[in-house]
Amino acid sequence: MSGLAEEAPEAYKDVSEVVDVVHNIGIAKKIVKLVPIGVIKG
Repeated sequence: MSGLAEEAPEAYKDVSEVVDVVHNIGIAKKIVKLVPIGVIKG
């Protein structure tokens, strides 16, 4: 059951919000936006 909870969408932060925060406080600089074209799990 813990594996199912790990894969729940609510278990992950919105990457756009994380990138904005890191950019705004000066840890990193936004340069490009990458868009995934697929996901492979193994």
